[in-house]
Amino acid sequence: MDLRQFLMCLSLCTAFALSKPTEKKDRVHHEPQLSDKVHNDAQSFDYDHDAFLGAEEAKTFDQLTPEESKERLGKIVSKIDGDKDGFVTVDELKDWIKFAQKRWIYEDVERQWKGHDLNEDGLVSWEEYKNATYGYVLDDPDPDDGFNYKQMMVRDERRFKMADKDGDLIATKEEFTAFLHPEEYDYMKDIVVQETMEDIDKNADGFIDLEEYIGDMYSHDGNTDEPEWVKTEREQFVEFRDKNRDGKMDKEETKDWILPSDYDHAEAEARHLVYESDQNKDGKLTKEEIVDKYDLFVGSQATDFGEALVRHDEF
Repeated sequence: MDLRQFLMCLSLCTAFALSKPTEKKDRVHHEPQLSDKVHNDAQSFDYDHDAFLGAEEAKTFDQLTPEESKERLGKIVSKIDGDKDGFVTVDELKDWIKFAQKRWIYEDVERQWKGHDLNEDGLVSWEEYKNATYGYVLDDPDPDDGFNYKQMMVRDERRFKMADKDGDLIATKEEFTAFLHPEEYDYMKDIVVQETMEDIDKNADGFIDLEEYIGDMYSHDGNTDEPEWVKTEREQFVEFRDKNRDGKMDKEETKDWILPSDYDHAEAEARHLVYESDQNKDGKLTKEEIVDKYDLFVGSQATDFGEALVRHDEF
């Protein structure tokens, strides 16, 4: 499937999804939960394992012996200690937890990086991205499928320039990550808001009114009766989205809607792990303190099996 077919397919799939009258489209970017497990250390450390490793990696550690868990954990600690001073701080631990939870983003960037760094110089220029992404379709001013690739390219270029902090139109991997996943970076949040408003603001007056807000997430499709959740969204718009009660959302109100200030689960978990492991109570962790509490950070099924055997012997 070439690029034009892919983009057209994506467009059609999106249109199909939005045409369903009971389908709700959610534009809000929430911080993901660290785990779907209950956070109760008296019961198990499963939540902490998912938070520290990421759910998928935690499954791998479940198969290790305690000795293997400790060895791998020691190597991870070396990566967490960003300034290499021999201590892991709350901030370093928080950054690691955020990385573990968003590892899929970095894996996505790695995949796309290989297809866009055409000269393999460790950088992706706008020209490289444009050529790799759009290529020959831009030579056709009036494509048969009617898709406006040039408009999409203009939007991509604007976002690329926003992500490119030094303005040289050449992205480092970090800048490329910000380009592909702007909602993850504070300095890219304005472009997320701008693109969202452009998508929803059908009359192009610079605001999102109630009908535009509802129309983005729900299509009547000939039905006169709205689902209950649509009525709730209308109430949400009036009561909470439109803060100044002027009947529409401006840029700041839209930002509050799609990029809410969520509770920082990663920081809370980092503080919890430090509190539970900090033997000398100096507010930071050594590798020894972390490895000593390996069951809290990574654990292993072998430990559970061992405890089960002990309990069996007691009986």
